[in-house]
Amino acid sequence: MILTLDIPDEFSGQLAAKMGNPARTALEAFAAEAYQLNALSLEQVRTFLGLESRWQAQELLSRRGAWPGLSADEVLKDAKTAAAFTVSR
Repeated sequence: MILTLDIPDEFSGQLAAKMGNPARTALEAFAAEAYQLNALSLEQVRTFLGLESRWQAQELLSRRGAWPGLSADEVLKDAKTAAAFTVSR
């Protein structure tokens, strides 16, 4: 599949200055969204983005707040809920 993204010239320089390579940024965002929707596995994201290790893929997804089936806010909420429980003896 070929996907073409047209960015108006008036914005391309500004975006490149802030984002580096806008095409790569868009590809990573697409992969992160697909992962979060369970459309791609971690290994598929790694391959899709041409990353060398699953750890690189996980780091990229973590930076983007992408968790499979969960938003970053949901993961944080679950962590807070789990921390609220105490083990009684």
